[in-house]
Amino acid sequence: ADYVSASDMMDGRIQAIREVLESKGFVKTGILAYSVKYASSFYGPFRDAASSAPSFGDRGSHQMDIRSGYPEAILEAVTDEGEGADIIMIKPALTYLDVVRQVSDVVSRPVAVFNVSGEYSMVISATPDDDSRKKMVCEIFHSFKRAGADVIVSYHTREAVSKDWL
Repeated sequence: ADYVSASDMMDGRIQAIREVLESKGFVKTGILAYSVKYASSFYGPFRDAASSAPSFGDRGSHQMDIRSGYPEAILEAVTDEGEGADIIMIKPALTYLDVVRQVSDVVSRPVAVFNVSGEYSMVISATPDDDSRKKMVCEIFHSFKRAGADVIVSYHTREAVSKDWL
């Protein structure tokens, strides 16, 4: 694999992955760290579609509180970078552009954002045609770049690429 990723924020996870990869000779395999992953209601549409909502409890203990300030986000990102992360992910993206900026100003690794299912659903619901959707998606993608994102992961990608919006 070119990159591997664990979709959680467990302390020490990146270092453990890095150590195993290197011990098995995968020294060129990168790690995308979900460094700043908020316990967001914007994950709902994906969880509903994939039937992946927790059957008990929630995943909040593995994610950041939505009210968390910059110091926690920066600490998580810098810690993952120090443990060997090659890309720092912030998820979700649209409601945390300020965090994207703060983190991207501090880390030396590329910053990725994940434009999640709830953000995607809002755009689909708000745009009656391709032209209006193109304008909105491009505006959102530009806001990610302005905030400091180097990589964008989005449910809009297939449509944006196939319709030459980018």
